[in-house]
Amino acid sequence: MLLGTLAADEFKDCLSAETARLDVTTLSADSRTVTPGCLFFALPGSRADGAAFVADAVSKGAVAVVSQHAVSADVPVVVVDNPRRFLALAAARMAGRQPETMVAVTGTAGKTSVASFTRQIWAYAGHAAAQIGTTGVIAPGRNDYGSLTTPDPVALHGLLAELAAEGVTHAAMEASSHGLDQSRLDGVKLAAAGFTNLGRDHMDYHPTVEDYMAAKMRLFDTLLPAGAPAVVFSDDTWSARAIAAARAAGHEVRTVGRQGDYLSLKRVEHSRHKQVAEIHFGDEIFEVHIPLAGDFQIANALVAAGLAMSTGVPAKTAMKALEKLVGASGRLELVGQNKAGALAYVDYAHKPDALENVLTSVRPFTTGRVIVVFGCGGDRDKGKRPIMGEIASRLADIVIVTDDNPRSEVPATIRSEIMAATPKGIEIGDRSQAIRAAVAMLSSGDTLIVAGKGHEEGQTVGTETLPFSDHAELRKALEEFEH
Repeated sequence: MLLGTLAADEFKDCLSAETARLDVTTLSADSRTVTPGCLFFALPGSRADGAAFVADAVSKGAVAVVSQHAVSADVPVVVVDNPRRFLALAAARMAGRQPETMVAVTGTAGKTSVASFTRQIWAYAGHAAAQIGTTGVIAPGRNDYGSLTTPDPVALHGLLAELAAEGVTHAAMEASSHGLDQSRLDGVKLAAAGFTNLGRDHMDYHPTVEDYMAAKMRLFDTLLPAGAPAVVFSDDTWSARAIAAARAAGHEVRTVGRQGDYLSLKRVEHSRHKQVAEIHFGDEIFEVHIPLAGDFQIANALVAAGLAMSTGVPAKTAMKALEKLVGASGRLELVGQNKAGALAYVDYAHKPDALENVLTSVRPFTTGRVIVVFGCGGDRDKGKRPIMGEIASRLADIVIVTDDNPRSEVPATIRSEIMAATPKGIEIGDRSQAIRAAVAMLSSGDTLIVAGKGHEEGQTVGTETLPFSDHAELRKALEEFEH
């Protein structure tokens, strides 16, 4: 494809006539993957500047370079203010296709569940639907485990083209703050977008919470076409800010929740394995039996229903679909129970608000003690460690502090920073032993939450990711104490 054809209108003035006529066969921001005919993007990064790899890219056959500043090269260099956006829009044009109906959801917690629930509602309504996010890609005929919430633009648009070719007509995406800030979703043609909530997360990347929120709101102010529906959970402390941002961008705002004006939650009855919700939509009233525990799952279900209804699913169909929902992997997922009937869950909560939500959510149906096993990741926001320690100490009866993904940090140091705010905490560094110890404590009426890793299938220690599954370890411990 000609470079001039690949370039979006906003970048065409940056191309000379000669450069515009260059034939481009592939796109890459990684010099290791460059092949002849490639357009190489020298992107600034947190660890290295892509400009340092221009010579390598050119030696492998790059026909031109896109950069934020002038670089020395034996091929044309296109200088633009936002090379990441150029890459994403070019990737969309080169891939050519994507599912006809695309939605994206952002927020600190709940993105995976909302994407999953939206896919399930669409599927119930008869659409070939997919979800893309933290747990990978789920679509008819495929379930591919992944690790990045929002893939890089070349991979993302290649994936969307594959899904469209496979017959997928509807796709729901998670939009992380990193992905939004780095323009990874640019070029995705969105029909609607959603917001769940905002809490403390990624403070190792964003300078302030305000910057974090601004990155999230790029979904509304830059990516979602003006006039398209913006589905916003109404009951979060940041909801008003999200509503204001969406309205300022010219969107039709549809709020959902207890204060929602689109889907209004009037009443909820909790039980161990399900909740009964009274949901109002205009003059219609639905009593919906949702087969999931926790207030936050009701919130996620409402945002998903709002997105599905905003893309053509009738309200009655969406409400019926909510009664068939299957929870996303590792999101307050019931793994089993011991012979006394105590329940054991795995949850992905690895940030303060998420841990508070999950511990609060199980309390209504816990007649005994709430036991939590958790840790914090290394090389990430250190400020959240004492905050999470305090939350666990306040909301759980027994707290076991263990290792999560220590990465390059000393695991004992991470644990000590959590334990400083958890006077009653029990420190067991080995995660499998911590889970085993928690299961050994379970009595009738108790609830165990193993938090932090959720769906993950590995534990990163140093630079190595070792096989590890909270699900597998918890099942093994339950079976051991069954005998």
